[in-house]
Amino acid sequence: MRLITFRLHASDRELRIGIIHGARVIELPEWRGDMKAFLAAGPTAMAQARHAEASGFAAGGINLAEIVLAAPVANPGKILAIGRNYREHAKEMGSAAPAGQVWFNKQANAANGPDAPVEMPAFSQQLDYEGELVLIIGRHCRNVPEGRAMEVIAGFCVGCDFSVRDWQRAAPTMIAGKGFPTHAPFGPAIVTPDEAGDPAAMRIETRVNGEIRQSAPTGDMVHTIPAQIAFLTRVFALGPGDVIFTGTPAGVGAGRDPPEWLQVGDRVEVEIANFRGDSQGRLSHSIISGPELPMIL
Repeated sequence: MRLITFRLHASDRELRIGIIHGARVIELPEWRGDMKAFLAAGPTAMAQARHAEASGFAAGGINLAEIVLAAPVANPGKILAIGRNYREHAKEMGSAAPAGQVWFNKQANAANGPDAPVEMPAFSQQLDYEGELVLIIGRHCRNVPEGRAMEVIAGFCVGCDFSVRDWQRAAPTMIAGKGFPTHAPFGPAIVTPDEAGDPAAMRIETRVNGEIRQSAPTGDMVHTIPAQIAFLTRVFALGPGDVIFTGTPAGVGAGRDPPEWLQVGDRVEVEIANFRGDSQGRLSHSIISGPELPMIL
């Protein structure tokens, strides 16, 4: 099953959640656009959604081409990301892959939709891309052993960890360069594990203006997905709707000689091979200028 958050049209203020199949969408109105509440309801909600899918598509549903997709979880409680989790990426960044897990957070308001613009900060020219496989947590959990880690995953998304490299290097935690608004897009859908398949047997591909920059199997991760969940849940609880970026492979702009930063007008696309079909496994972002004037609301 592929779960989405969407608006009926660009000027629609109301978020809705639903299921996509091919070119059609079935809305789940009883959840009032709250994906976190849906996920927290667990098997009951999933069963309702599967029933709606089976009965709703027979009635037609909504045309996928007419809606506007949002980030599948509009207000995640946490956006966590692991650094240098592919050896060749660590190498291109000038270091060996760390023996332990290196984590940072992206701010919750960095969440962004799968086709939405990404802002170039007015005070930096070092905007970079990092295509990644993203996990969506589906259950409250703590101290999860690796052998049970897959039980807490609601599904998988495509993601891009946009990074402002000069600001990232300025702070040991990397947070300053990782949490800008719009810099944590993920989606287009939450693909449930039964449909997504083995997350260690996928392939990430990132293109900039049509040129392939990153292409690697997710099996190249240094720290596996179960190891990541086990590590994180020793430190704190995870909950429904939490978002985990699982690391990026080699090929980022900072790793080129000389570095090749993104420019306003560039288009960045990230795709995970197992999610292909009707743009359901692809992100596509235009780089736009970020605000220069103070914004006090």
